[in-house]
This record gives sequence, structure tokens and C-alpha cells, in this order.
Amino acid sequence: MRILVAGGTGYIGGALIPALLGRGHAVRVLARPRGTDRRLKDVEIVRGDALNEASVAEAMLGIDVVYYLIHSMRDGARAFDERDRQAARNFARAARVANVRRIVYLGGLGGADSDLSMHLRSRHEVGRILRSQGVPVTELRAAMVIGAGSASFEMMRYLTERLPVMIAPRWVATRCQPIAVRDVIDYLVSTLELDGTAGRTYEIGGADVLSYADAMHRFARIRGLKRLIVPVPLFTPRLSSYWVHVVTPVSADIARPLIDGLHNELVVTDAAALRDFSIRPMSFEEAVREALAPNGSKNGG
Repeated sequence: MRILVAGGTGYIGGALIPALLGRGHAVRVLARPRGTDRRLKDVEIVRGDALNEASVAEAMLGIDVVYYLIHSMRDGARAFDERDRQAARNFARAARVANVRRIVYLGGLGGADSDLSMHLRSRHEVGRILRSQGVPVTELRAAMVIGAGSASFEMMRYLTERLPVMIAPRWVATRCQPIAVRDVIDYLVSTLELDGTAGRTYEIGGADVLSYADAMHRFARIRGLKRLIVPVPLFTPRLSSYWVHVVTPVSADIARPLIDGLHNELVVTDAAALRDFSIRPMSFEEAVREALAPNGSKNGG
């Protein structure tokens, strides 16, 4: 197939592209004019911006399937949710005009929108916008992705490795269902081979449901570390993001939306993905060991 990957220079995109190429698909990437990503080998690059409708329309010409992996994490001159809406509208309209067969979108887990953080609400809204022009959309919703290079995984990794005793915010007690990057890529690629997934929304997660504190304790055991985590109610999301910024390489403006999302329980409530796909996601421990292995960041493809 002729496939456009929107967000191909991101973490998931960087793992997805080799998997698509390995299956013989022709891949095109929409990339911003400035700079060149050395990972983009054996693909067609169209220079443009997701916020520019004309460049999106150009990138969409002759495309069968679009993988939509775009999600704003930083506020800028325009609020992140406004940028997310505009980019999704551009892609939805261009996909309809170009007669694209399907859009595959990786969004975020979460329940009722009224209870979600702003960033998770935005991710759900993007899915609705992508569906608004009539092109069939397969939406996969995931929580923390376990893999070397994933911002959420690296945040957990550095907090655990650098702090023997952690005075932690109360969000460490929130349950989530992390998933290995290799499983995410398998789900994304498998949608091409399963026509019945068109127009469907799937919740995907790993084999284990655990709190953020449990995840850090399990990570510590794998690394042979002893860690004490003491939750306290005094940390606001803003203070937590600055704390993460000081302790880890993850910047405060990236940590903030991740932390906001940790106030929501991100657990799979619909087992449709296990019924419709042959994928059996790995355990948290398996995912961590794979992420820590040499070249672990490449395990997605």
C-alpha cells in the first residue's frame, strides 16, 4: 500500500516506519522544512506542516492509508488543543478529497471526557475530528508506552534509578495499563490486514494493570535496586512537572501533560482488541526487559 505517516519523526513513527517498509509498503512522511531526520531512510519525504492545509493536501495525493501520530505536548503561541484541532481538520478534509481508504490514529486511553485531563480530552477530540469527513478511522487508545525513548517510560526510569527514597505526588497510586512499544507497533500494522477494524475504536494495553508506584517498584527489582516511595498530597501538577524536570532529562513542558494524565485511571475496559487481533501483549516485566536490552528503542520495528 501507499502509506502516509503523519508524525513519522516522533517516537512511535520512528518504530512504525521500518515495520511498514519490512512488509513491502511504500511510505511517505510529512516532515517540517527545517532539518532532516536521519532515521527517515527509504521513504519519500514531503516537506510541509500539519497546520498548513495546502501542504497536507499535497502529502495526501495518491495515498491509500494515513497513520496519524500527531499530538501536541507543548503550549506555544497557539494553545496545544487548538493546534491539535486544526491539524486534525486539515488531515480529515484532505483524506476525503484524496479518497484515502483509511486513517489509523493512535490516541489515548481514558473514560468519560469530562473526567479527563485537557491533553487526554484533546486526544479523544482529535479522533472525532478525523472521523468527521467520512473516511473510515481505526482509533487505537493506549496508556504508557514502554520502550527506550518513550517520554513516559524515560520519566519513570530516571525517577526510579536516581531516587533511592522518593517523596512522591499522590498520582503514583493511580492505576494504568502500560503496553510495550513492540505490541503497539504490532497493533498499528495489523490494522492493515484486518478490514473489519475500519471504523472501530480499540483500547489496547499490556498484560498487567498496576499503579505508577507499583510500576516503579517492579522496575527497581528488575534493575536490582531497593526503592522507598512515600506519597504526599502536597505536589500540584505544576510542582510535579518541575520536580521531574530537575530529576530527569524530561523537560517540564513535556512532563506536565504526562503528569496531568496520571490523575486519570488509564485501564482497558473493552476487550475487543483481544478478540479481533491475534496479538497477546507482553507483561510489564517483559516490556521493561526488552526496553533495557541493547538497541531496546528499536524493538518496535
